[in-house]
Amino acid sequence: MSNTVEIDRNPVREARGRTILKAEGLGKSFESGHSELNVLRAVDFSVGSGEIVAVLGASGAGKSTLLHILGALDRPTTGQVWIDGTDVFSLTDDEMAIFRNRAIGFVFQFHHLLPEFTAVENVMMPLMISGQNRANAGEAARGILQDVGLSERLDHKPGELSGGEQQRVAVARAIVSRPHVVLADEPSGNLDRGNGQALLEIIWRLSRDHGVAFVVVTHDEEIGRRADRMVRLADGQIEEIAREVGA
Repeated sequence: MSNTVEIDRNPVREARGRTILKAEGLGKSFESGHSELNVLRAVDFSVGSGEIVAVLGASGAGKSTLLHILGALDRPTTGQVWIDGTDVFSLTDDEMAIFRNRAIGFVFQFHHLLPEFTAVENVMMPLMISGQNRANAGEAARGILQDVGLSERLDHKPGELSGGEQQRVAVARAIVSRPHVVLADEPSGNLDRGNGQALLEIIWRLSRDHGVAFVVVTHDEEIGRRADRMVRLADGQIEEIAREVGA
């Protein structure tokens, strides 16, 4: 198998509705003492290009486990994941790392910014890792930081930014490579309500402007109602949540 993973870099992808992420039969089990703990059981899941899907569920339901598998940070016990037609778990570890860097963005509850680097430098990281030169990476990073309202904070380090600003930098870093999908694990969970709402507005706008799909794991049904679709993870399985008429 070739070590080159080709990915379309078009900033605004195919028309919304085209399946960009698809999972079939996902199962994940862990050894627990003398027994086996089944966290995921035959999960089928799909997301369209430019779609925002909220995954709801109680603490311990397996939401983060699901997200880690969809993002190729962990391998399932059973099942497959395709992103833009690529069978992710058929890739070698090196190919998977390249694919993950270019095709998938991540936003976690804690921003995980590198404290010794400025906002621009943090956002440049995925592009530099993928081989872009510093000038192009810097230009792209400054542009996306302006999109998230941080044009005056480009050269500030994380310790000089508020919590809300730090999380905006994390969102900018996730989307700067123009990925097919961004996976967000409780992205506003560590923020106060005002900053949390502002961050979600940014995520929604970036999805629309750039045609990027978002999968947002949350326990907050209000966030779920704003998404294009809501699903619930319970007892290791996914169920679609029907919307009320007029909602």
